[in-house]
Amino acid sequence: MLAWIVWLIVAAVLGVAELMTTTFALGIIAVGALVAAGVGALHVALPFQLLAFVVASGAGLGFVLPIARRHIKQPPLLKTGPAALVGRSASVLEEVTGQSGRVRIGGEVWSARSYDETLVIPVGHMVDVMQIEGATALVYPRE
Repeated sequence: MLAWIVWLIVAAVLGVAELMTTTFALGIIAVGALVAAGVGALHVALPFQLLAFVVASGAGLGFVLPIARRHIKQPPLLKTGPAALVGRSASVLEEVTGQSGRVRIGGEVWSARSYDETLVIPVGHMVDVMQIEGATALVYPRE
């Protein structure tokens, strides 16, 4: 069997294994096997195919893998949904206590509780949204 076909089979097996593990490492090594398959398709001797495999895999693991992992661990640049409400100001529609209350955030009415359970915030005061728990905003009065 031709060596480049063996390299393609190795790359395919590594690619499937990458899909099962999602570690990125096996995928990068699979790319190294594809490089070796390309070198093998040019009818270059086996030691040079192995060298191409080692160099491509090493370069990928040394340079590409850290960049990919750093990129995956970054928080999203744009907050959406309830997370986007944290830090916004709101006006109190119903007195807010540690157990209940209502506030208007943007154009929406939300159930609310005081972030500090001992505080009672009267109607009309401005508050800051500190946290969202389910469909309830935890708020703290503005100074």
